[in-house]
Amino acid sequence: MPVTSEEFARAARLLHQRTGIVVGEHKKEMATRTLSMRARKLGVQTVAEYLGYLSQNPDGLEWEEFVNSFTINHTAFFREQHHFETLKTFVKTRKAPINIWCSAASTGEEPYSIAMTLLETLPNAASQCFIWATDIDTQAIARAERGVYTFDRVKTVPEPLLRKYFLRGKDEKNGLVRVKPVLQSMIKYEPLNLLSPRWPTDKKFDAIFCRNIMIYFDKETQTKILERFAPLMKPEGLLFAGHSENFTYLTNAFKLQGQTVYAVSR
Repeated sequence: MPVTSEEFARAARLLHQRTGIVVGEHKKEMATRTLSMRARKLGVQTVAEYLGYLSQNPDGLEWEEFVNSFTINHTAFFREQHHFETLKTFVKTRKAPINIWCSAASTGEEPYSIAMTLLETLPNAASQCFIWATDIDTQAIARAERGVYTFDRVKTVPEPLLRKYFLRGKDEKNGLVRVKPVLQSMIKYEPLNLLSPRWPTDKKFDAIFCRNIMIYFDKETQTKILERFAPLMKPEGLLFAGHSENFTYLTNAFKLQGQTVYAVSR
C-alpha cells in the first residue's frame, strides 16, 4: 500500500503530537510498512483513510495499536553495567522505603535488573523497595508483567543470579525461563505516555531510570520531561540516562554526577 510524502508527514505529526516521538525521513520505509499493515487490519483501503480515522477518533483503541507499532523495544538485562554498580553504592546510603521509577520499562529486562540489584545489595529489599515500571507500549508492558524470556534473552544475567531468580521451563516450556515471584512482587507495571498531563503517582523517587528514550524526542520535549521529573525526586536523587544521551545543556534541574548519571539540583 503506497504512502505519499504528505501521508508520511501527517503520520509523523500525529505520532509526535500524541507521544513526543520524532520519526525522521530515514524511517519512511519502516513507517510505510507499519501504516500499510495497520490500514489493512483496520479494513480501510488507503493510508489516507487510516490517518483520517485516527484524527476523527482521538480516543479510539486503534491509537494504542498505532503507537505500539512505532515504538522500539531494544533492551537487555543489565544493559550499561556501570549504572547498576552506581545503583548498588547509592542505595546503601538511602533510607527506606526506597522508590525507583523505570520510565521506559519496555519488555521488563531493565526493571527486573534493578530488582535483582536491590535484592543483592539490601537485606530487606523485598519489603522496603518499590519499582514503578512504565512504558507507552502496552504490548511490551504486558510481556514484562508476564516475566517469561528465552534463554537467549537472559544470557547477560550472571549465572548465580539466573539460578537464584529464574525458573527454567520444562516440556513445552523448554528453552524458556520465568522470573520468580520475589522479583515480580517488587514491581508495579503500568502503561504510561510521558506526555500525559498527569502521571499517576504520589510517590517521591530515590532514582529514575530514563535510559535510551530521550533520543526519540526533540529538545523541547526532553526539557519538559526532565523538568517534570525533578519535583518527583527525593533530595540528592539520581537520574540514569542512556549512553548516547546528554542532558547537561537542557535544564538546570539536574547536574551531571558521573557517566550518564545525574543528580537532582536541590
